[in-house]
Amino acid sequence: MTVDAIVLNVVVLAAGMGKRMRSDRPKVLHPVAGRPMVAHVLDTARALGARLGQGAPGSQRPAGVNLVGVYGHGGRLVPESFVAPDLHWAEQAPQRGTGHAVMQAAPYLIDDAPTLVLYGDVPLTSIDTLERLVRSVLATAGAQGGPDNASSHPSTRERFGLLTVTLDDPSGYGRIIRGPEPERSVLRIVEQRDASATELAIHEVNTGVMVAPTAHLRRWLDALSDDNAQSEYYLTDIVGMAVADGLEIVTVQPRHAWETLGVNSRAQLAQLERVYQLGLADSLMERGVQLSDPARIDVRGPLEVGRDVCIDIGCVFEGQVVLGDRVRIGPYCVLRDVVISEGAEIAAYSHLDGASVGAHARVGPYARLRPGAELGERAHIGNFVEVKNSSFGADAKANHLAYVGDSTVGERVNIGAGTITCNYDGANKHRTVIEDDVFIGSNSELVAPVRVGRGATLGAGTTLTKDAPPGALVITRAQPRTVSDWARPTKRSKT
Repeated sequence: MTVDAIVLNVVVLAAGMGKRMRSDRPKVLHPVAGRPMVAHVLDTARALGARLGQGAPGSQRPAGVNLVGVYGHGGRLVPESFVAPDLHWAEQAPQRGTGHAVMQAAPYLIDDAPTLVLYGDVPLTSIDTLERLVRSVLATAGAQGGPDNASSHPSTRERFGLLTVTLDDPSGYGRIIRGPEPERSVLRIVEQRDASATELAIHEVNTGVMVAPTAHLRRWLDALSDDNAQSEYYLTDIVGMAVADGLEIVTVQPRHAWETLGVNSRAQLAQLERVYQLGLADSLMERGVQLSDPARIDVRGPLEVGRDVCIDIGCVFEGQVVLGDRVRIGPYCVLRDVVISEGAEIAAYSHLDGASVGAHARVGPYARLRPGAELGERAHIGNFVEVKNSSFGADAKANHLAYVGDSTVGERVNIGAGTITCNYDGANKHRTVIEDDVFIGSNSELVAPVRVGRGATLGAGTTLTKDAPPGALVITRAQPRTVSDWARPTKRSKT
């Protein structure tokens, strides 16, 4: 099959219970970087299909992947979480090993395409590694022998691909059994429970990721036996069958051992999270971002950055976040689905969700922008100010202890400390409009629906229930009263 006509079967095994997670949630739905582990695997598979189809001159058939997921523990929670036209789901019940899992996927496989087997709890395998593995199977020149040995010796034999890795501590993994020098061809895989002392000393191990010709794969699956220590159908047994059928076994190793790490416990999940985040931090720094500490950042979605962006420690980025040129993010900020324009600064401990911040604006410290908050150029939102579903014009300010909800705030408006827009009457939300150049004194209450005209001033302590005319001063304070002979209450004796 030529590269330009590839349709790759990808089987994603996602049926495991994950007993050591001690969770009611299926293991593959536990998050890495804010997304379920299996979502990363599905995305990688799709990206691999697109990569394989690039640069194929004269292609009449677009490249792609035929995705088949295998689920089990958790009922239909896994397939219901991922519904797509290119994805089929097959149930494994009961669960009797990896070979048995792939058997359930077999009815959905396309015979004239190779089949790649991935794992829903191994989320960090790179597209580059998988592309090398698949292309090693599809190549017209054979690889004889050791890991990543792309020999120039031609071969017309069909190929079977294995992703292996060499570990300092191979405990728990199936060992790769090779033949004698010089070829050192792969002969079989032996699981740790079935391995001899000599075999246990081998450090090259099976990751479980493999590429097989699909027509052969169907036949090998039918021949699997559960005569082993676990009474399960091991997918690894098909390697020996491929050798017996005369296929050439080619192996590829990842550039980083962590690409093959799986998750079986909360500790391993945390380990993978840190590995993933450090990789993202490296990528950000390569794009010119200044990170105060690469080990103290969490990115849980697409993060687009401009030039000379600075991010302090402890920041969390969720959803889609855009940081323009020269944006500065202070320590311990949380940003979710926000756009921050050039030159803006988000000071420490601020939380922004579904908001946009104009160029050279300043937010925080300890500020909160809720969904629908839109700040114009050079706007200031200060400490302990909350803004929801409201727009601020250029140079508008609310620097201290205020709540602005469901409001339109014009340019150059100054909102004093303690000001509240009373937007909710217990049943419905109402809007407040504050026109340009308004000054709102401290401790004012604007009871919506209400409008403050251009250039008006509200005196401190005003409760505004009617529209304020443009340019007017509005004060609604009660008249002061002095009681000269007032006596402060004293505490009564308990006796």
